[in-house]
Amino acid sequence: MHTIEDVLKALDEITGGRVIQSLNEVYKQEHPFVIKKSSNLPGKEIIETPGLVYGDRNREVKKIAVTMTMTEGSIELAGATGVDAIVAHHPIAEAANSGGVTLKNYLDLYNISAFELHEAFHGLHPGIPFLHGHEVYRTDISYGGLEGNILFVGKALPSVNTLEDILNRLHSFMGLEEENNLLFLEKEIRKSSAMTETSVVTRGRILRGEGENPVNNIIHIFPHTGFTPDHLRQAAKEHPEADTVLASISRVYDGHELIRTAEELNLNFLVGNCHVLEILENGLPLAYALDMLLPGVEVVVFRERVTSLPARAVGTPQMMEYAEKMAAKYLVKKKLAELS
Repeated sequence: MHTIEDVLKALDEITGGRVIQSLNEVYKQEHPFVIKKSSNLPGKEIIETPGLVYGDRNREVKKIAVTMTMTEGSIELAGATGVDAIVAHHPIAEAANSGGVTLKNYLDLYNISAFELHEAFHGLHPGIPFLHGHEVYRTDISYGGLEGNILFVGKALPSVNTLEDILNRLHSFMGLEEENNLLFLEKEIRKSSAMTETSVVTRGRILRGEGENPVNNIIHIFPHTGFTPDHLRQAAKEHPEADTVLASISRVYDGHELIRTAEELNLNFLVGNCHVLEILENGLPLAYALDMLLPGVEVVVFRERVTSLPARAVGTPQMMEYAEKMAAKYLVKKKLAELS
């Protein structure tokens, strides 16, 4: 029999001792992976607490779900499929990750425990660079002194010679052809040609350079962590051998100053996998590790698909009629009366 305590020990083993063992480590603010995240938006800051967020350490665990971000969808799926514990990569916040209600009430309803890791998991394996076609020889998870600002510098793998090789490698590893096929079928079923899906519309592409441009040494960045043009200038100065900038998890779009900085430095620039694919990059290795350390416990992966449809193309005809009625009669009735 395995318990929540065993899951905590497994996560501690996986992270090399980075999880917290008690709330005292949160209150003392001395643990290197208990990190406050804030944009100074009133009431929206959070403190990452890697390890057990909520649950009874003595409870038996038969089934674990690994997910990127815990949501009400995750909680409902866990409750319906007998999951005892959710291990989320991203930090868990009251209400934000539990359908707008308190975590305790929602998780207690289905007897679910919750764990988080995030920064405590970053940098533990070279999988993301490997998938993007390079072997890391430098890792910094707080580049420029900024917590969570990850920088990899790597040498292209023998099979990766050009920018196009990186994109082809990602297309194959991430199963993007399958995602295309799923989207095509869903468009047919829902009779909506305007429908799209995150992993398809955010696939990797070259923003500076040509597909046949050679690749040898790569500066691998993650723009959403706060990586700036000055960071890029400094990294290029520290690694004059680099010829390519690769942005993944998050990306930049045409006109962004990071692209202009790459041009200034005469570097290729491309974007790789988007954040939605981190469930494969980081979630899947974590799930396999838990499976190895907790024999007899079923480990599943919660993977989300986010799609986009025009508002008036969503749902059955009955639901469209319902939405029209609710909006017109209750939500915008004053405005409609003024217009009539």
